[in-house]
Amino acid sequence: METTITGSNAITYPSLHIWDWRVSLYLFLGGLAAGLLIMSAVATLKAGQAHPEDRIDAIRAALLAPFVLMFGMLFIWLDLERHLNTYWFFLSFRPTAPMSWGGWGLGLGVPVSLVYALSNVPQEYRQWLKFDFLKKLADRLHPYLKQLAGIAFALGLFIGIYTGVLLSVFVARPFWNSPLLPLCFLTSALSSGAALIILIAQRSSTRLFFTKVNIWLITAEIVILALDFLGHFTGTAPHRESVMPFFAFTSEYFLFGVALLLIALLFPLALVLMWLSLKEGPEGEPAAARFRMKLSAAMVLAGGFIIRLAWVYAGQLIKLS
Repeated sequence: METTITGSNAITYPSLHIWDWRVSLYLFLGGLAAGLLIMSAVATLKAGQAHPEDRIDAIRAALLAPFVLMFGMLFIWLDLERHLNTYWFFLSFRPTAPMSWGGWGLGLGVPVSLVYALSNVPQEYRQWLKFDFLKKLADRLHPYLKQLAGIAFALGLFIGIYTGVLLSVFVARPFWNSPLLPLCFLTSALSSGAALIILIAQRSSTRLFFTKVNIWLITAEIVILALDFLGHFTGTAPHRESVMPFFAFTSEYFLFGVALLLIALLFPLALVLMWLSLKEGPEGEPAAARFRMKLSAAMVLAGGFIIRLAWVYAGQLIKLS
């Protein structure tokens, strides 16, 4: 006996398992960790042999990245039906399976990012490390900081791209099946990483630098998002239909329209606030400019999460046939 299921997700056929907010949060936190690794590596290489106080924000970002990554991986683990069988995933490797690449990449990413984080801690800040063996390990790794920063940069690129590849390889889901999606998620990861550094930075020069970087990243992200929608509109009927929930504003798709409106408001407004902050100059940073920088950074983080949340759910509404 053969059973044919015509529903496309749990809304139309409740016994089917769909990806929900846990996968969205995993994609967001994975991208955020990737952005932190890349931006921390950029700041580390840019600072060179500068005094540790001048590198304090890069050090904090490097220490935060592996924990953000592990926290994100927790949510994808919670989404699995059989949690105790996770180890089987690492007992094989399929070169043609993007998920296999991602699993191994993330599995290796945690220890590599931890090693890079330890190498970033100079002697002046070793008191942050609670255990003596970590202090000794940090002392041995510190001479290789530049090399490890390069590895962290490459690892961040891989994770940032993979979060988009994970969705884009689903040919049967036309909304996900776009070559621009990995680039969109990578750009969003970079802007999110820069935004979080702006929020946690202690030095005004760091906030100023990453605000300038984020202006270009957000501009690129807006352009890529527009091109992605344009590509779907000018594509096949299923691809065109897959973006209609964002413009329908019916009771069924209302939240997708709200998501698109929020994205269309958050990113341009964040850009305006960043430009206003830069125009004031360094002398205005302690008060109004600092507030605008941090507010715009929070908007970028919110927009990045909304993109993951909306894209994950919208991709499961329309199938290819």
